[in-house]
Amino acid sequence: MGRERYPKQSLGSLYGRIKESRILMVGAGGIGCELLKDLVLTGFGEIHLVDLDTIDLSNLNRQFLFRHEHIKKSKAMVAKEVAGRFNPNVKLEAYHANIKDSMFNINWFQSFNLVFNALDNLEARRHVNKMCLAADVPLIESGTTGFNGQVQVIRKLTTDRAEQSATIAIRRKLRRLSPSAPYEAHQVNPYTALFGQRAIFSPFGRGNSRLTDGSEIFGTSEDDAPELDHGEDSENSREIEKLKQEAQALKLIRQSMGSPDFARKVFEKIFSEDILRLRSMEDMWKSRRAPEPLDFDKVSRQASEVDISVAQKDQITWSLPEDFVVFSDSLRRLSIRLHDAQAKATDGGAPPVLTFDKDDDDTLDFVAASANLRSLIFGIETKSKFDIKQMAGNIIPAIATTNAMVAGLCVLQAFKVMRNDYTSARMVFLAKSADRVLSSEPLRPPKQDCAVCGVAQTRLVVDTSRATLNDLVEDLLRLKLGYGEEFSVNNEVGTLYDPELDDNLKKKFSDLGIKGDSFLTVIDEEEENPRVNLVLSISEKSLPVDSKPIVHPESIDIARRARKPLALPEDALTNGHANGIGSVTGKRKRSAEDMVPEDEQPKKKGKVVAKGDDLIVLDDDTSNGVIEIDDD
Repeated sequence: MGRERYPKQSLGSLYGRIKESRILMVGAGGIGCELLKDLVLTGFGEIHLVDLDTIDLSNLNRQFLFRHEHIKKSKAMVAKEVAGRFNPNVKLEAYHANIKDSMFNINWFQSFNLVFNALDNLEARRHVNKMCLAADVPLIESGTTGFNGQVQVIRKLTTDRAEQSATIAIRRKLRRLSPSAPYEAHQVNPYTALFGQRAIFSPFGRGNSRLTDGSEIFGTSEDDAPELDHGEDSENSREIEKLKQEAQALKLIRQSMGSPDFARKVFEKIFSEDILRLRSMEDMWKSRRAPEPLDFDKVSRQASEVDISVAQKDQITWSLPEDFVVFSDSLRRLSIRLHDAQAKATDGGAPPVLTFDKDDDDTLDFVAASANLRSLIFGIETKSKFDIKQMAGNIIPAIATTNAMVAGLCVLQAFKVMRNDYTSARMVFLAKSADRVLSSEPLRPPKQDCAVCGVAQTRLVVDTSRATLNDLVEDLLRLKLGYGEEFSVNNEVGTLYDPELDDNLKKKFSDLGIKGDSFLTVIDEEEENPRVNLVLSISEKSLPVDSKPIVHPESIDIARRARKPLALPEDALTNGHANGIGSVTGKRKRSAEDMVPEDEQPKKKGKVVAKGDDLIVLDDDTSNGVIEIDDD
């Protein structure tokens, strides 16, 4: 009773609710260690902790739950063990896993009373945010950068979820740095050039990553390329022929995977042939240093005495020979991994792919070595593996005191959430340079005209083996929810349906890669008073054959957004017309980009069409002069 005496006195009747609560905490780093300590000492009854990372030497100065003997061990597991000693009455569950894994689905999120985000990764933050909105579970978001920090309560239909943290603002600024800066040199690297999200190791070979020279890596075989104008009079016939040659070259490299020449072919393509082609554009190098290609044989001889153990030295900056050794060995390891995954793949399942993970040594070694090789080519400062890991994860250095303050603020806001008192909850900011170190403002209700917080959310129960896209478009969206003709359906890959793309209507959800816990975004593109964007979360379930394959178990009111007039300069009007752009009252087709801010747009990389058993993405955005051909 002594342990519970003071929390009971301070919290009164709320303490009983806290003691019976079930809490999820994502992240066991700087904020996470402080937050877990606070939650355990407060007496939250059951705490589940998820973190994929392992403990590094550099963590020890601010993540106080960890000691030197814990290095290389799981952060989540060690944090559970150490924090459990503070209060044996609290039940702790730890997962050394990625929060984006399928085991952490919407039903799992719904089992919690409250979720805390203590992450250093923007993509993971957004995923947790999305899952909490879909599960209708309150989320307390937090972030720090140096002396600055922020805490925000997010609840579906209750608060404005616009991102305001200093951490996010700084990350956006980092993305705008010049390509000549070290961060940009390592963020846009040959790993993505080779792999993209689906990598050179993917049977699809879907690489879509920009190199420093502004070109695109693409890859589809000539046989699978979309229909293009190959006539002699075609203005782009020469460029198309180059694209086809490039696609064929990449296909040959993929086919050589596992052979003794694989590393040479990849190296010469990325670090020699592409660089020589870039150097041939002489006008680009009149005012800046031209890139210097690397010679495989020469670098290989220099690296003959280098031991592969150099990859473990993550605090030093590797030399050119050391980068070469790590590059070659990591390429070998990744090739073996994909080969093993392909051998274990079942017929009819999704082909295995390798994706980049900053906490995976194989992929991180390849990124670090490749990015440094590329930096040497362009005369950019090289970095250590540790530094590159920070860049790859968009990690912002933290200060222990700031983390402790933010963790305490998270718990104070949690008390208000547990009371269901959102009117008293606040957005709280720490800022060393401000007149007040601590400042706050009340939570804002969602705005219907906001493309972020105004989004409607609902859940569908779908028999993905029977349901077709037409069932969604016609039976649910048009007949039940009353959508008109002008709308599109999108997922993270691209556009599945719009009025000009109806090829997929007969395709089943399973054929389109839509499965349980997938998300679809419906964008109403009507001219007058369109609905706000509708996000559909998919719950996969076998339904009786005599029932509809899509069930919408809940009612939903989708708000409408008022059409904003087109803003024109004052001098653009002449006799009721806009100079150079036609009538002021003329209508302009609403695009997806009008509806959603850049950072929150569904990734409309292109239109998704089915060809045989594979999915192909056609890029509609040719404003940068690039024609993308997918290589499979």
